[in-house]
Amino acid sequence: MKHFAVLTGDIIASTQAPDRLAAAMGLLGDVAADLARLSPVAPRLTRFRGDGWQCVTPAPLALRAALLVAARLRAGDARLETRIAIGIGAIDQTGTRDLSDAAGAAFTASGRALDHMARGRVWAIAGQIAPWHEALVALGEWHSARWSREQAEAMALALTAPDMTQSQAASRLGVTRQAWQARLSGAGWSAWRPALFAFESAFDV
Repeated sequence: MKHFAVLTGDIIASTQAPDRLAAAMGLLGDVAADLARLSPVAPRLTRFRGDGWQCVTPAPLALRAALLVAARLRAGDARLETRIAIGIGAIDQTGTRDLSDAAGAAFTASGRALDHMARGRVWAIAGQIAPWHEALVALGEWHSARWSREQAEAMALALTAPDMTQSQAASRLGVTRQAWQARLSGAGWSAWRPALFAFESAFDV
């Protein structure tokens, strides 16, 4: 069976910074554009309930997508965070114009994971998963919350352009190669690369 991932979330404390909510949603739009380049499945980012959002991606990209969402928001001027609930499973209907009328096990799992997220947590994963998937998602939540703005910017680039050379990446960010290496090292990229490979190899595509 082909697995999909549905990511559902809402911007944390958005009512305290309504002027920055639009900027945060714009950054999520950038994430959707990045995912569209990495996947044959259109993410179909859909905004709902004011500060809520949802997108779809092949299951292997779920962890990368969650890390990318966190990195984009943390690197942006908005400095906002979002809850992220990942649902893994089948999709029966991808929706018409957006995801508002989409349906399937992945959507159900994602919605329930968001509604029943444990106190003190902001990431969750549910559906057709193994315990180690939950462990990696918990680690992603903890680690991404500790990235500096510069580290988050480096991670966002590494997550979307893994084949880019260090010199090219440094040039893209306007920093020296040494500064790029330091930021990426501080963000834990050397550990996340094999973790992402394991996650992305675990699903039928």
